[in-house]
Amino acid sequence: MTDHVVVTEQQGIVRIHLNRPEKRNALTQAMYQQMTDALRSADERDTEVSAVLITGEGSLFCAGNDLGDFLRHGELKPDSPVFQFLQVISSVHVPVVAAVQGAAVGIGTTLLLHCDLVYATQDAQFVMPFVDMGLVPEAASSQLVPLLCGHTKASELLLLGEAIDAHDAERYNIVNKVVSSEQLEPTVMAVMEKLAAKPKRSLRLSKKLLKTPFQPIQERIQLELQDFLQVLASPETQAIIAGKAAGKGAAK
Repeated sequence: MTDHVVVTEQQGIVRIHLNRPEKRNALTQAMYQQMTDALRSADERDTEVSAVLITGEGSLFCAGNDLGDFLRHGELKPDSPVFQFLQVISSVHVPVVAAVQGAAVGIGTTLLLHCDLVYATQDAQFVMPFVDMGLVPEAASSQLVPLLCGHTKASELLLLGEAIDAHDAERYNIVNKVVSSEQLEPTVMAVMEKLAAKPKRSLRLSKKLLKTPFQPIQERIQLELQDFLQVLASPETQAIIAGKAAGKGAAK
């Protein structure tokens, strides 16, 4: 194991910190494996972990893949660490938040499409240069980017490979909020504290519902009902309801 990915945990928040600034946080297969293991562990501990935060060391979030490392590992296979990571980050029920500074290139941008909340500094830049590299879009970006910003804007991003700044990324629904460099950490930590204070089961089931593929309204009502009844019967929810009922009674 290397220290290129530093995983820490505090008060129900797991931080996955890319720590390879000398290589602009370019991702190796070993780094993908560490990130995957951390996400899986956080997702499995549903009574302990409220959310995951992904951050990058230095002035740049992530320069994409370390192509030299990929070449050294030879042919990619469906179970290669990069594909395991994409499968896991796209399917976990634990909320995932990202804090972006500087450039987010290739997978540095497309991994954000699978995060639930993304905050960026004013100097952040986002680019997906797959076609320019003789490749094609990955991480489901060919579907998710058009859903976020429409076909014509997605074509600019994925066919022309045009870079956009943080404010455009916010307009295109890739980023939730743009803040100054000084405010990135306090802004994100305030969000993480809000998530940590919420009922974990309700939080995860709500994320699951948000990421469930589109379906007829009546089917979605039934799916929500199943989860609603599940959490309604839980001791945590019963305690919350009882507390609110008692508070209303006292107010009268």
